[in-house]
Amino acid sequence: MESRGFALVEVLIAAALLATALVGLAQLLGLAAMNTSGAGSSSIAAGLAAAKMEQLRSLSWGVRLDVPVSDATTDTTRAVLSTGGTGLTPSASNTLLRNVSGYVDYLDPSGLPLGGGPDPPPGAAYLRRWFIEAVPDDPDNLLVIHVLVRRVRDSGADGSRRLPGEARLTTVRTRKTQ
Repeated sequence: MESRGFALVEVLIAAALLATALVGLAQLLGLAAMNTSGAGSSSIAAGLAAAKMEQLRSLSWGVRLDVPVSDATTDTTRAVLSTGGTGLTPSASNTLLRNVSGYVDYLDPSGLPLGGGPDPPPGAAYLRRWFIEAVPDDPDNLLVIHVLVRRVRDSGADGSRRLPGEARLTTVRTRKTQ
């Protein structure tokens, strides 16, 4: 009889250990799924940030016949570039922290542009904010461009703190002879 009772205790202990291991494994799988989802969001945001950065870098910023040339009128908040925008005009210092017309645009879940403005349009999943500043040591020839992409649902969060699934890019533009 004693050996049967001892075997039952061994089975109960083994079952408890197995249950504990399975709970730990389930938590690990949940964490892995969450990290995979976050990596996907970060990849999408990085691609959208790179696209905006390339769009801004394609605007005129150079020297033609010894005269500085700067694009200060292209509307980069629209799907099709047009005039009536801010181009590479230096922005207010808070354009990465809040939605400022001329320095923010919105995209649907597929990354298609929906336009700009202070308020997200219906269907907006991502927002892109950019900040353009002249370098104080050489403001006529050097610009720093910052681009922030995050989900619209995170748009009210403090822009100084990085959130999961967002992307930030920075580049410097120098005037070149055109």
